[in-house]
Amino acid sequence: MHIIGTEIEYGIVAVDDPEVSPIVTSTQAVVAYAEASGLGINRRTRWDYENESPLRDIRGFDLRRYRSGSAPSLDPNALGAANVITSSGARFYVDHAHPEYSSPETTSAWDALVWDKAGDVVMHRAAVASGEVEDQPQLKIYKNNVDGKGASYGTHENYLYPRQLDVEAVQQALIPHFVTRQVFTGSGRVGLGQTGQEPSFQISQRADYIETTISLETTLNRGIINTRDEPHSTADRWRRLHVIIGDANMSETANYLKFGTTALVLKAVEHGADFSDLQLLEPVQAVRHVSRDLSCTKKLRFYGNRELPAIEVQQEIRTRVVNTLEGTNVLSADDQRVLTEWASILDALATDPLSTADRLDWTAKLSLINGYRARGIEWSDPRLAVLDIQYTDIDPQRSLYHALVKRGRMRTLVDPADIQEAAQRAPADTRAWLRGHLVSNYSEKILAANWDSIILDVPYHEHAATRIRMDEPSQFTRAEVLGEVGGEQPDALSLEQLIRKLEEISPGAVGGVG
Repeated sequence: MHIIGTEIEYGIVAVDDPEVSPIVTSTQAVVAYAEASGLGINRRTRWDYENESPLRDIRGFDLRRYRSGSAPSLDPNALGAANVITSSGARFYVDHAHPEYSSPETTSAWDALVWDKAGDVVMHRAAVASGEVEDQPQLKIYKNNVDGKGASYGTHENYLYPRQLDVEAVQQALIPHFVTRQVFTGSGRVGLGQTGQEPSFQISQRADYIETTISLETTLNRGIINTRDEPHSTADRWRRLHVIIGDANMSETANYLKFGTTALVLKAVEHGADFSDLQLLEPVQAVRHVSRDLSCTKKLRFYGNRELPAIEVQQEIRTRVVNTLEGTNVLSADDQRVLTEWASILDALATDPLSTADRLDWTAKLSLINGYRARGIEWSDPRLAVLDIQYTDIDPQRSLYHALVKRGRMRTLVDPADIQEAAQRAPADTRAWLRGHLVSNYSEKILAANWDSIILDVPYHEHAATRIRMDEPSQFTRAEVLGEVGGEQPDALSLEQLIRKLEEISPGAVGGVG
């Protein structure tokens, strides 16, 4: 079983007033979604920062901002701090100058894909709701990573893996994987350089913003490997791999492979796979090298006087994953499907990259652009930059990606009805189910929440409030809770009855606050 989640910062623009602060429009979007979702102010739950530690590094040091030990307490209605815990167990909030959707915890690449796509639904509903508020501008929201002016915003992946796993072995596997998986995860970008100053096209939107091999930072000096040590789970059991090098994907195939292949590489390392001989001579330069190689044929240099193109590196990584995991009984049906899709897309890219234009973002985008360039349009023509951004519009009526889907020119994997449902419903097989259930049924009682705990406005013995700890992402699942209540529908329980059931399931998980 994998534990996977995503954090997506979306681009946002006010249609009639592009100069308005994105902090303002992002706040308006979150607040409008909260109101439109039906529970109003009760949905703007305060985020509990007590256990947050974004500056703790896996290399053994901690640069935490709040050295006094106190955590910030932010008004959930404040400008730039609007926050919603959704009925799906996700978090929708303002992160700096962007609306961000952090998906609920999932246990497979398939579910990670479904609940990531659900974020697009949430964002579109928020944009529509905000535009219907009097005196607020109409909003456009884009699932991309660059603003065209030199700034980049993140698409982050998260994977739990055992803490006892050797960090160096993990990094030896992931560096060549992250550098070369761009050939199927890249979302395509018009322009080279951080400001797009050089007219051309490249595979990845994030490539020009990767500046070092290993780093704790996420907004500057970004690394191929991010070393944040903040598991949001039992700290002595798990690490959370926080990935910042990925692109935002509209393509379901690209997203599925992004999650699935990375989870499988981690699983292979856990079972003894060795990638130490795939050490790139210049990893950061290799990121840009791959992104600019539209033929996917140029070779990368490795230690040991070895040279391989990105596709062959991916094929070698896949082979080692298969050789390590086959026969171990750890490959799920979803893992097997990932392996099949992985081989298929690499074979297609090796034959002709543009043959994947019905499955991958960068080749779909490049195919559209080639149609314009065949008419004599140059790379510097602003119409190509417009096409680039319009592809990533999350509005199904405006998006070029969605237009390709409607015309049968872009394959999808997931039933659209399942994505719509996932925007409202939490995964049943992780702690996200309990989070979503509490929000759906008892939101007025939620004082604060984060990934691994919820504080309820319910007395607990001599304490004023009750804290439910959810240290393990696999605990308090729907089956676990329903099994404890003998099949009784959980929404038929009072909150006090539910708390007692949780105490029975996990003694010590429920305690008092205040």
